[in-house]
Amino acid sequence: MTINDFVPVDKPLFEEKESDQKHHLHDLVEEKELNAESTTESTANTNEKLTEKITKLDSGLEIEVAQEEEQELEMEVKTTPVDEVSKLSDQLVEDFGEFDPRLELGQYQFPTIDLLKDYTNGQNNITIDQEELEGNKNRIVETLKNYKIEIAHIKATIGPTVTLYEIVPEAGVRISKIKNLEDDIALSLAALGIRIIAPMPGKGTIGIEVPNKKSTIVSMHSAIKASKFQNAEMELPISFGKTISNETFVVDLVKMPHLLMAGATGQGKSVGLNAILTSILYKKHPAEVKFVLVDPKKVELTLYNKIERHFLAKLPDSEEAIITDNSKVINTLNSLCIEMDARYELLKNAYVRNIKEYNEKFKKRQLNPENGHRYLPYIVLVVDEFADLIMTAGKEVETPIARLAQLARAIGIHLIIATQRPSVNVITGMIKANFPARVAFRVMSKIDSRTILDAGGADQLIGRGDMLYTNGNNLVRIQCAFVDTPEVEKITNYIGAQKAYADAHLLPEYVGEDGGGTNLDIDKADRDKLFKEAAEVIVTAQQGSASLIQRKLKLGYNRAGRIIDQLEAAGIVGQFEGSKARQVLVPDLVELERILENE
Repeated sequence: MTINDFVPVDKPLFEEKESDQKHHLHDLVEEKELNAESTTESTANTNEKLTEKITKLDSGLEIEVAQEEEQELEMEVKTTPVDEVSKLSDQLVEDFGEFDPRLELGQYQFPTIDLLKDYTNGQNNITIDQEELEGNKNRIVETLKNYKIEIAHIKATIGPTVTLYEIVPEAGVRISKIKNLEDDIALSLAALGIRIIAPMPGKGTIGIEVPNKKSTIVSMHSAIKASKFQNAEMELPISFGKTISNETFVVDLVKMPHLLMAGATGQGKSVGLNAILTSILYKKHPAEVKFVLVDPKKVELTLYNKIERHFLAKLPDSEEAIITDNSKVINTLNSLCIEMDARYELLKNAYVRNIKEYNEKFKKRQLNPENGHRYLPYIVLVVDEFADLIMTAGKEVETPIARLAQLARAIGIHLIIATQRPSVNVITGMIKANFPARVAFRVMSKIDSRTILDAGGADQLIGRGDMLYTNGNNLVRIQCAFVDTPEVEKITNYIGAQKAYADAHLLPEYVGEDGGGTNLDIDKADRDKLFKEAAEVIVTAQQGSASLIQRKLKLGYNRAGRIIDQLEAAGIVGQFEGSKARQVLVPDLVELERILENE
């Protein structure tokens, strides 16, 4: 039996398939030839067209552009609204020049350097006492030798009030061993405020700071006159004074962006604040910066009243620009928060990230004033005694300050806060986290030093303007520039005598607890959670006073005052009558229940 008996082989079928394949191959070849011919024809046609165009061009004829090319050309030429705005702004700049914020006070003259007193008579006279230097050097080496610490090299850098001795110990000496000898070195030198820096950042040495027996005054005159300050390309430059190496120390407030100052009474805080304000007055035009001054002591910053219409900002209904009443501080801080939100809205609409970019765009006339855009000056809030505010207002001050510190950097609001009590209930963690730049004058204890600087050292300063500055990196010891009250008076008189704006820079209106707050509290939904309890307390005692609510419900003064206003709006107590308690208009609790139910 063969395989053919089971599987019949159909030979014609295979032959047919082979012939089909041959035909298919033949068709493919023909198709390729046709494609090649068509390609050749199209190429030839294109060449003919090109030749025709070239001949037309040679003969000086106009070339007709195909319809498709015309559409593409139209798409390229089509302008966007952004291009139109930039063309319009360029045209305005060409016609009128860039917007000049200084134009309104175009004749303004900056204060002259001769208004400041020069204590050095024009000489950079740091007196070098060779005997003192040699004596201190020998005592340091001798003290370390007593504890079997050998010194390879020692170098002295003389500053205005402090001399820095840099020592390089022999190999194998532990740094902590030298650090622990701080009190022994102070004893051998018989000097106040010895400070050991072990190791010196980026130097590979150990620093021992020893106060000079005869200190030199660093005048504000020399700090302002220094080329480092005069040529500083900073937005808000501050000349603090001179470092140990006798260099003028200049920083930018915008880069800080907020500054926290602390120090015991009489160690130079108020002089430091005056040095900061003087630096800015010497460099900035009234159109470019405004100050909000808070002075609970009422005497430290009063001299700046003379420049109210030049440099100060205030609330619309406020009589005085310098705030001395703690109850008005809350309104001002909340007003600054409103200004901050408004500025952020302007920045968002202008598609920029910070005040510098925004003002550049506004100067180039790329932002339309009809849409609410305006030139934004920097605003510097200065608080001279923060501890007093925290004691009287507490959270109501801390919350807006923390909010400003977190957000206000980009829109040009900067905070400078000074306090003589750097304890943790005054300088809370929320505030410290948002104030990277710190200045510490002499404090009384190591705990205070750690609170303000997160490091020791401020308790070992010698006072009278001796300060430590940090911006999150290493500590810098500076002798703060001395500016006296007569000098500040001369500067403010010089500026105040010139042409000014019609009024101080007005901040947005904020309706607080005192003025007009009653109208807002008529709405039942806005009432305090403790409104009913407070009403019952008042009606039971028949005495309408905020202090009673404070005592009974354990509330702060501001919240109690707000509840009293709400009770007045509800008709439970009468109007404010000065020092007397308000009249209670509801005789008993039954009548109170009826009034509250019928509302």
